[in-house]
Order: sequence, then structure tokens, then C-alpha cells
Amino acid sequence: MRILFMFLAMLALPAQAALNIFSTVPEWAALAQEIGGAKVKAVSATTALQDPHRIDARPSLIARARNADLLLATGAELEAGWLPVVLRESGNPRIQAGQPGHFEAAAFVRMLDVPGKPDRAGGDVHAEGNPHIQTDPRNFLAVGEALAARLALADPANAVAYRSGYAAFAERWRTRIQQWEAQAAPLKGVAVVSQHQAWVYLYDWLGLREVAVLEPKPGVEPSLAHLARVRDAAATSKPRMAIRAAYNPPRAAEWFAREAKVPAVVLPFTVGAPEADDLAALFETTVQRLLKALK
Repeated sequence: MRILFMFLAMLALPAQAALNIFSTVPEWAALAQEIGGAKVKAVSATTALQDPHRIDARPSLIARARNADLLLATGAELEAGWLPVVLRESGNPRIQAGQPGHFEAAAFVRMLDVPGKPDRAGGDVHAEGNPHIQTDPRNFLAVGEALAARLALADPANAVAYRSGYAAFAERWRTRIQQWEAQAAPLKGVAVVSQHQAWVYLYDWLGLREVAVLEPKPGVEPSLAHLARVRDAAATSKPRMAIRAAYNPPRAAEWFAREAKVPAVVLPFTVGAPEADDLAALFETTVQRLLKALK
């Protein structure tokens, strides 16, 4: 009878709760799940069809932040317009800036497009560099290694699981990067036009050449007159495609594509866009769509 009572008591004990992770963007939530598996529960404040610069600090986001054990952000001012409000209103001391529960991915990679003299009059200019680091798969190795260490700090009982989770991810990821680079070899040196300056890390990885940007300033919708000037100026560079993110309005890229007689290419930008259900699919779809446009 005593043994039966002890067995029933053990069944009544709650299972160890997963580490509660609040991510500002889908890519870091996906990376946390790759590393932590069932030991973490990661949710994203934004989706692949939202501009991560422009998010409302809704009560639902504040509630999620209030209960988070760990915050995953890009940093580099990507979330500067809304995350400080969420953090302040959440009242959660664990995830405030400077605390172990506050993780910024941009701190662990080489930043590109760092302006000499940042000036907000120039649009969405980021003093620490271009924040769209998730468009280069190589960055997920450095960020993942740092994230595994932070997960272990937040949840020491599962530290070994996080280290082994990262090691397994890194082994798979390096193999995939080699495969994508081999597939994408024909893209090296190809001239492209971008709707927004969102792809500097992707271009650095694959060797694409950005010869024009459709927005007159980062985050500013171009007028038809401006688009016409970009078309004329870019003609001598012979761009092969016009690229936009899935969340960008289509008007500018499609107009330029028609006028320049090149394909308009919609890239997923992050996890959750069509044909990009996970991190591997994000880059597989990106490479395949670029190659298709080149043909």
C-alpha cells in the first residue's frame, strides 16, 4: 500500500516546465527550438508578414514578456520603436537590458553597413549596422553557440542538453550551408535591385551585387518619379532581378520589374513565410527562388 501511495504521489507531481522564451522575431524562436527542443517553449512577437521595425506594443505582447524567462531580440536597434515599451510595461526584471535573461543576437556577429555618421533624417538608419543578420545562414552558428550558453545559464539543470542540442544543430547546419553554397554558385556577381536594404548579409554570403535600392531612404515608400529615376540609373548595370521581402508591399518591386523587364523575386526573409516553415526551408527557398529568377 505504501509503495502504491508513493507511486501515485509521483504521478501527481507536475512535469518540469519548459523554459519560457519570448522572441521578437521568428528566426530566433526557431533557433531556440532547434537547440532546446522540448525543453524550451519559444514564441515570436512578430510574423514573417510583418515589418519588424513597426510593431505596436500590444497588451498581448506585454503579457507574454511578463511571463518570459528569456528574451531573444536581434538588437542593433531593429526593435527600438516598440520593444522598450514592452519591456517597461512587462515589469519582468529577468529580461530587462543588461540582465542575463536579455539576449541580443547582433552582439555575436560581424555587423555590416555600419554608418559613419548616423542621421535619422536618412530614414531607418541603424547606428550599430544593418540589423537583418538572419539573411546569412553562417550567422546562425555564432548566434546559436552564444544562445546555447545563455540557455544553460537560465536553466542549469538542462545545460548538457542545450550544449548537445547546439552541437547537433551546428553539424547539420554546416553541411546545409555547403550544399546551398554549391547550388548558388551561378549567383556570384549577379547584379540585383532591392526594394529595401534588407539583404546585405545575404549578398555578402552569395556574392550578389546590389546595384540599386528602390526606397529613396530606408523605410520610405518610393514615388513613381523616384522609381523611374532608379530604373534609368540602373539600366547600365543590367540588373537581373528585383528583390523584396514577403512583408514588403509589392508595388515598387513589381513596377520596376515590368519596366526593366526582369523578374520580381519575393524572398521569405524569415521563418513562417510561404515555403519557409523552418530555418532550413528559409534558406532552401531563398536559394531556389534566386536561381529560378536567374534562369
